[in-house]
Amino acid sequence: MADLFDSPSSGPAPTAHRPLADRIRPRHLSEVIGQRHVLGPEGPLGAMLAAGSLSSIILWGPPGVGKTTIARLLAEETDRAFVQISAIFTGVPDLRKVFEAAKLRAGRGRGTLLFVDEIHRFNKAQQDSFLPHMEDGTILLVGATTENPSFELNAAVLSRAQVIVLERLSLADLELLAQRAEKALGQGLPLKAPAREALLEMADGDGRALLNLIEQVAAWKVAAPLDTEALSARLMRRAAKYDKSGDEHYNLISALHKSVRGSDPDAALYWFSRMLEGGEDPRFLARRLVRMAVEDIGLADPQAQSHALHAWETYERLGSPEGELALAQSVIYLALAPKSNAGYIAYKAARKEAKRTGSEPPPKHILNAPTKLMEEQGYGAGYAYDHDAEDGFSGQNYFPETMKRPVLYAPVERGFERELKKRVEWFAKLRGKRGG
Repeated sequence: MADLFDSPSSGPAPTAHRPLADRIRPRHLSEVIGQRHVLGPEGPLGAMLAAGSLSSIILWGPPGVGKTTIARLLAEETDRAFVQISAIFTGVPDLRKVFEAAKLRAGRGRGTLLFVDEIHRFNKAQQDSFLPHMEDGTILLVGATTENPSFELNAAVLSRAQVIVLERLSLADLELLAQRAEKALGQGLPLKAPAREALLEMADGDGRALLNLIEQVAAWKVAAPLDTEALSARLMRRAAKYDKSGDEHYNLISALHKSVRGSDPDAALYWFSRMLEGGEDPRFLARRLVRMAVEDIGLADPQAQSHALHAWETYERLGSPEGELALAQSVIYLALAPKSNAGYIAYKAARKEAKRTGSEPPPKHILNAPTKLMEEQGYGAGYAYDHDAEDGFSGQNYFPETMKRPVLYAPVERGFERELKKRVEWFAKLRGKRGG
């Protein structure tokens, strides 16, 4: 993986065959663009270096934000040998050779910074193989991952390394990188201001992607600066980062769900569209919409569940892309529907009570007595048929006789649950009068 970001004044004049990212790689951590929250004096890496006590770390962040660059420069700053491997191409025999070389190096008085790219791709046994060498100081491990370390890395590795979160580059960061690239190339990009901004947006926070785009644009022979339309015609917009089985999948569905729960149809539509643009299966989104209707709207709008199910059915009948409109309309409906999780809370409370009370039998008066023996045991004795009672409500106890009556369902003052709340309170009042 190529390193990024260089100072415009460093190194000899570039040669034509060297990639731009290689030509402008930085020589010092102070030259790295972005990540000030990590590299600054108050940041975790800045503080470690100032104290002279660098420990093993895991760099977690999206592609193209300088993980490899930072690892290489940390080795230089601490006078350690820099060894780089990739979990994709490295097996157990290769790891043994790396550890043996590090031990020999340590015997000569020099430490080793082992940079492991895509460290999350190592299995548990491979990850465990790092532990003794981390503990005895043979290596200082710097792992890089685009996946959430808490899901992908062993607890033992995480307990011995500090997780450092790197952020995607901002448009301001990308502009600085573009300026450095132009200085290294000895020419400005042939773009009008709006087209230049569009180019930065195409990189989607990825510095390496931006440098690749800049190399393409700089090679064009054009008579006049290009506008946004001309740039878009020549370049394909970079696909948004989205892994249907990784962090982005869970992050975006969380954003969609919480936007619906928060009654923001615009934000909900945005995250819904982001997932579709990333290639998400619309059926997954349809299932989640039904879940939102059940979990967050519930009986505040009993039609919400039907609306989500009908949208799903419409998608199945129409397919893409027409059927996605039905799902989008369901997103809007659910976002604007009155919200209540009272049913969800009542269900969880009921499950808790059921687990706590175990095998407590129902009260005998609500049990049937199909045999003489059961009748003699009191089954069905004293049962009041509700349809014969005043108001169609007997007020009897339906919980186990040894169980104190709990309050599980507490409807809210929103939507249709306002009416249900009145009913709950009315029946509670009657139950109190009739001794239930």
